[in-house]
Amino acid sequence: MSTAIGERALDRLPVSRYKWPGTALLWLALLMVPLWVPWAGGYVELAGRALVLGLAAMGLNFLLGFTGVMSFGHAAYFGLGAYGAGLMLKYVTGSTLLALFTGTLLGGLAGTILGALIVRRRGVYFAMVTIAYGQIFFYIAYRWNSLTGGDDGLRGFARQPLGVGSWVINIQNNATLFYYFLLAVFAIATGAMAFRLCSPFGRTLIAILENERRARYLGLPVERHIWLAFSVSCFVCATAGALYALLNNFADPMTLHYSLSGEIVIMAVMGGMRTFWGPLLGAAVFVVLQDYISSITVNWMSFIGLLFVLVVLFFPRGLLGILGQRGAP
Repeated sequence: MSTAIGERALDRLPVSRYKWPGTALLWLALLMVPLWVPWAGGYVELAGRALVLGLAAMGLNFLLGFTGVMSFGHAAYFGLGAYGAGLMLKYVTGSTLLALFTGTLLGGLAGTILGALIVRRRGVYFAMVTIAYGQIFFYIAYRWNSLTGGDDGLRGFARQPLGVGSWVINIQNNATLFYYFLLAVFAIATGAMAFRLCSPFGRTLIAILENERRARYLGLPVERHIWLAFSVSCFVCATAGALYALLNNFADPMTLHYSLSGEIVIMAVMGGMRTFWGPLLGAAVFVVLQDYISSITVNWMSFIGLLFVLVVLFFPRGLLGILGQRGAP
């Protein structure tokens, strides 16, 4: 199997002897965000938004970068996660953890069911079907005013403090504590993805990416593996969506719109879709530029689009892919 994958494919796995120093530095930087972000002119809430969207981009990249299947409908599962968390907090219970679990389960199960229906499609057909399913959820949220709030979005809920025994962690009003809550969930989700990618399942996905026909000749159940990769990807995106609702105390139909799917794809490709951490870098660049440029002009997306075109033309491996290529032996 290692021959089928090829030596160059091993560099895409999140764990290798070349990646440990960089990964350690990354986690150190994430842990120290409340200290250095204000010094750099930012704020903790912005870092939290970058972390959440970075998780969504990494979830998409699990499918795109390591399986080679493009989806333009992942905003649907991101949005379902947001609405699931918001509806749970507003109508059922005040538990933040239960809301997070509900949002993740809602978006993940929807992706798992729909993935089974489209897994045999390839290329543009797969991408277009994912857009169609995503828009169905968008119009349901947009029109169902009594439940989702329609165009105004879902309001009237807020994340609640976490209770751990006799301790109460006030993530409701403390931005720093809530950032570390986001980071903890981010660590669990990325750790689960890394574990799957370093397992035989992950190496099989890379074999499918390298040469799907050869993988099929070897007797691998290609459709089943793509479906499982799609399911994992949707669960991660739904988790990010639930965190996004908790971050903003708000959920709106645009979290289900295909335009957000396009932004998530831009983050993954710009950061480096052939790397594990590249989408996080792409999301950070996207969020920072959006925050800064949108304060100057309403045409902020034009500048990000130009940057995206330049990266695709001159740095096809993405921003992090350049560093990985230079650091490779």
